Parts: sequence; structure tokens; C-alpha cells
Amino acid sequence: MRKFNTQEGVVIPLDRANVDTDYIIPKQFLKSIKRTGFGVNLFDEHRYLDRGEPDTDNSQRPVNPDFVLNQLRYQNATILLARENFGCGSSREHAPWALDDYGIRVIIAPSFADIFFNNCFKNGLLPIVLNKDIVSKLFDAVEANVGYTLAVNLPAQTITTVDGEVIPFTVDEYKKHGLLNGLDEIGVTLQDAQTIENFEADWREKSPWYFSSGAESSGG
Repeated sequence: MRKFNTQEGVVIPLDRANVDTDYIIPKQFLKSIKRTGFGVNLFDEHRYLDRGEPDTDNSQRPVNPDFVLNQLRYQNATILLARENFGCGSSREHAPWALDDYGIRVIIAPSFADIFFNNCFKNGLLPIVLNKDIVSKLFDAVEANVGYTLAVNLPAQTITTVDGEVIPFTVDEYKKHGLLNGLDEIGVTLQDAQTIENFEADWREKSPWYFSSGAESSGG
């Protein structure tokens, strides 16, 4: 998993509440578990004018010029601004995979669906919860300024606007540690790999009867 420390980038606004995971990445793209290659199908049903299918040459598909991802002013954006309950619906981990593969590193919204929120941290994305009034002000600023950027600092837990306003945000310390060090739950566990190996070796030495072929085959 990629480490996350700071991110300064263009903000792309998705002015819609209750964006579900099927909106983020439609169900027909869930066949692969490679974690990569989903970026071209992010928000597929609204980004293109035809139905997308796996292995389609997306460069030949007609795009929806009114959708934010296709507007020149938001190209190469790395911060997504959204409304309430972002990421609701199914628990598919492909949703954060698609956002990450597209290049999004930060998602700012008044609230998130719990499973999606946690999946973001497991995949190197930083979801930030802000008061809905602050989010609305940011939507207004993005609309009024082409190429509007924000600077996100995870160690300091702050967002700095182009006007110098500093907006604090909260984040769970365990999840923050994982992002800063590029560790998902397995990675955190492996930090104690030597301790685990020492425990197992000590257990084998003290309880050799448990590891005999008979005990192992009987489960006891």
C-alpha cells in the first residue's frame, strides 16, 4: 500500500449525495481482483454515453461532456469533493481501487458509508469528514475558481485553502499510523512477525505433544 503524508492537488466536485459503490464502479467490472486497471471505468455509467464492459477499448467510447471527469478544468485532479453518505451500497473494495487507480488520493465529504470509509484506509486513500457547511463553501470555491487546489497534511491533520485558511480534521490514530507508514491491517500485523515467530517456537518447545502428527490430524 502507498504511504500517505501530504497531498496538494486540484479538487474535482461531485455534487451529489448518496453516491453508491455501483455509481463509483459498476458491477460488470468486478470480475478482476488485481486492484489496478479500474481507473478508466471510474463513474463509468455517467462518464460515458454507452454501456461499458470489461476489456473494452475505452479510448474509442463516446464520453459525456457534461460529467465532471471529462471537463478540462478538472483534469489530473487528486482530491474529490462529495456530498453526504459517499460510498453507500455494496461493500465492494473495487470502489476505492477505482478511485486510487484514477489518481484520487483524498475524498472530502460530510459523511461516508462505514464499509467504504474503512476500505479507503486499507487502500491508501484518505477520507476526510467535514461539516456540511464547510463542504458547501468548498463547492462554491471550486466552482468559482478554475484549477482550485487544496493542500492536505495528514501529520498535522489540516487542509489549507489557496487563501491560506486552515481547516482541521480528525482521523483515528490507528488508521493514521497505517496511512503514514503504508500499512494495511496485514502490514501492521507483520510488524510483529518476529514476536509471532518467537512465540510459536516457544510454544512448540513447551508443548511438543500438541504438534505430533496424531494431535494435528485429530485437531486436538
